[in-house]
Amino acid sequence: MSDEQQAEAAEQADADATEDVEKETEGGIQDDDFVRLAYTVRTVEDDTVVDTTDEAVAEEAEIDTDEYEFEPRTIIVGAGHIFESVDDELIGSEVGDSGTVEIPAAEAFGEFDDDEVRTVSANKIAEDDRYPGAQVQVDGEQGRVETIIGGRARVNFNHPLAGEDLEYEYEILELVEDREEQAGGLLGMYLQQVPDVWIQTDEVEEEQVVESDEDEDEDAEPETETVTVDKETLYIEATPQMTMNQQWMFSKQQIAQDLMDRLDLDRVIVQETIDGMGGMMGGMGGMMGGMGGGADAADIEEAIEDVDVDADELVEELEDEVDGDDE
Repeated sequence: MSDEQQAEAAEQADADATEDVEKETEGGIQDDDFVRLAYTVRTVEDDTVVDTTDEAVAEEAEIDTDEYEFEPRTIIVGAGHIFESVDDELIGSEVGDSGTVEIPAAEAFGEFDDDEVRTVSANKIAEDDRYPGAQVQVDGEQGRVETIIGGRARVNFNHPLAGEDLEYEYEILELVEDREEQAGGLLGMYLQQVPDVWIQTDEVEEEQVVESDEDEDEDAEPETETVTVDKETLYIEATPQMTMNQQWMFSKQQIAQDLMDRLDLDRVIVQETIDGMGGMMGGMGGMMGGMGGGADAADIEEAIEDVDVDADELVEELEDEVDGDDE
């Protein structure tokens, strides 16, 4: 790089830094703010929709809408929830602002790497997936089959969007300040669904160590007392879909910790409600009724008395059969 180019780069960096400072001093949206965004992300080259919060856009792009909730997302500015360039664009913005940001491939999903297209043994791929275009996992890596010839497969391990510049179109819908809405938005970002949540202050008993005198034996067991303390608690009503969500199953501790840190909470409680099995019990009751013929207690007692079984005779018959077997 020539001296002139270096000077221009330094001048541009100073200008960007000045712009960032101006945005922060002017007010508006800042780092760590919760904002609700509507957005659509497309590839620059062929205008393919990559992600969107608009169901109509998804349907037009022939994206499966059955298992995905297309609605605006709550994100935290500066927390890495969106592309860095979009984060920078949001600083200093106001609710109602909209715009389009171009994301270079290097910032999006990386440049295309020829070395990530490799030949592997076809035996490492399930038979049902041995065709061009199949998404496969080989030795713990996700890839896409390009060709299969004989016992060898050519697999592309690059991200499907590697090398693609993206266009991020957005609109800021609101600044989210309610903590329960913030919690729901964070869970929606992690899980692609928003369970019922609420925050309440609970009185909780816990053991605390009593401060000891300086002269007390250091080896002695610390003395404790039971005290009642207030705990700011986030309750999450787990759904069957949530309990089976892989992100939740493997990362629930990290997700809960993030919620506590972001929302200044003491703890998170996840509860699961199992509805009564009225229909099944009713069916079982019907079966029992069928077995008893709908009889009440008196009918059953009378039926038992009518059964003519002599216990002594039954024992004698069994003994005779055993003796006969011995002979």
